[in-house]
Amino acid sequence: MTTSTVLIIGASRGIGLALARQYLAEGARVFATARSDAGLAALRAEGARVLKLDVADAASASGLAWQIDGEAFDTVVVNAGVYGPQTSGLQTPTQDDFDQVMHTNVLGPMRVIPQLADALAPGARLAVISSRMASLGLRSNPSGWLYRASKAALNSVLKDASLGLAGQAICVALHPGWVRTDMGGADADLEVDDSARDLRATLARLTPADNGAFLNHDGQPLAW
Repeated sequence: MTTSTVLIIGASRGIGLALARQYLAEGARVFATARSDAGLAALRAEGARVLKLDVADAASASGLAWQIDGEAFDTVVVNAGVYGPQTSGLQTPTQDDFDQVMHTNVLGPMRVIPQLADALAPGARLAVISSRMASLGLRSNPSGWLYRASKAALNSVLKDASLGLAGQAICVALHPGWVRTDMGGADADLEVDDSARDLRATLARLTPADNGAFLNHDGQPLAW
């Protein structure tokens, strides 16, 4: 059995860290990115091959391609993301909040995904961690509207990636569930390890027919 090679973008905590740990536990070669030296040290201690990367920084993001030159990833998960301000209605975001959320959640993936094209194994699976909050069809309240807008834009980025990488990779947007992480909070209904386990199982089950899909952590389709 060949060893799979996995890349997790944004793996210093939460879902990214859980995915890295679980893939390592099953014997995969795991490359994991973090912004801070402390995050890199923690990932290195887990056994991951670490890459320093801040998707919100143009100079940092531009260096990804050479760091992964020669690799062939079977699975890539773009997980880096921020929530931004907690809002319940139509509170206008500040310029700084807008820039931080959009640069991290939208521009970041647009910077890194093109650099991955030459480092994908045949039939690779590429996922972006989106959110059910991105869905227009399922939306019933305006809470967190900046985060919602950023994840809806991320879904658009993923859809275009699925077209640009068609025949090369199966590209999907995944909702991890409402997870007990720093972002999800203590009241969330899903443990991070359970979410990561579901996400890995869904990625493993993907077929070419799933390219461009928006899926729940358990693999069920979600409305755009």
